[in-house]
Amino acid sequence: MSRVSLEGQVAVVTGAARGVGELLARKLSARGAHVALVGLEPDELKRVAAQLHGDAEHWHADVTDHEAMARVAGEVKERFGKVDIVVANAGVASGGPFLASDPVAWRRVVEVNLIGSAVTGRAFLPVLMESRGYLLQIASLAALAPAPMMTAYCASKSGVEAYAHALRAEVAHKGVRVGVGYLSWTDTDMVRGADENDVMREMRQRLPWPSNKTYPLGPAVDRIVAGIERRSAHVYAQWWLRGMQGLRPYMPGVIALVGQREVRRLEPRLDGVRVGLVGAGGTADEVARRERGGS
Repeated sequence: MSRVSLEGQVAVVTGAARGVGELLARKLSARGAHVALVGLEPDELKRVAAQLHGDAEHWHADVTDHEAMARVAGEVKERFGKVDIVVANAGVASGGPFLASDPVAWRRVVEVNLIGSAVTGRAFLPVLMESRGYLLQIASLAALAPAPMMTAYCASKSGVEAYAHALRAEVAHKGVRVGVGYLSWTDTDMVRGADENDVMREMRQRLPWPSNKTYPLGPAVDRIVAGIERRSAHVYAQWWLRGMQGLRPYMPGVIALVGQREVRRLEPRLDGVRVGLVGAGGTADEVARRERGGS
């Protein structure tokens, strides 16, 4: 599909305070888009918004809060006059054995990554229908190849992939295109946070090439921007992820065989795996919930 110019387009990016969301906001702005940043870190969002090339504004909101996101959607429409693009990027992660996991953290991963994406879609779809716009749902390699020690993250990313595919058929006749973005391990605070645990880092490094590498953020986001310009149904932040689609029928068996061997080998060291949310984004989420009096 031919590319659509981003000049004058209004783009909403959730989870825009850091990582993929921050750089995506910068690159969209550099191509002439007006950007609305949404997230839990108002100071960081303000910093990013102030450094963008064109018109930008930020909103402090939890993507799992229906009322807050509906308010944000209305205020973004009022501020910019329309919404052309929404990128549901906000996400958190945790790792480690399922039985030893913190139930609150496990549930929060699913709430932010899956429920938060659905809340975002519900809030912004009415304005996207007005503009015949584009919703990009960020998923992950974890949706293509769910792996042990990542049960919450894999469940949430598999869920958002299925949600986006189902939604695509529902809103196509309204002129709204829906895409799914896939990223492998990319150099972000989330991945660096997960790598702070030597067991999780070692387990990832023993994955088969090219899934065992950490990929630079810039080229990954460039591919996402290109997908947005094309209103693509599938966006692959690393070149080889497209080929994973054809291997999906074989992945559960391969992962079960290889994964059980690795878990058995690492079992004596699993007690040292951190069970809460990882990275600076995970910390920000935990702080925000404590300030609201949440669990």
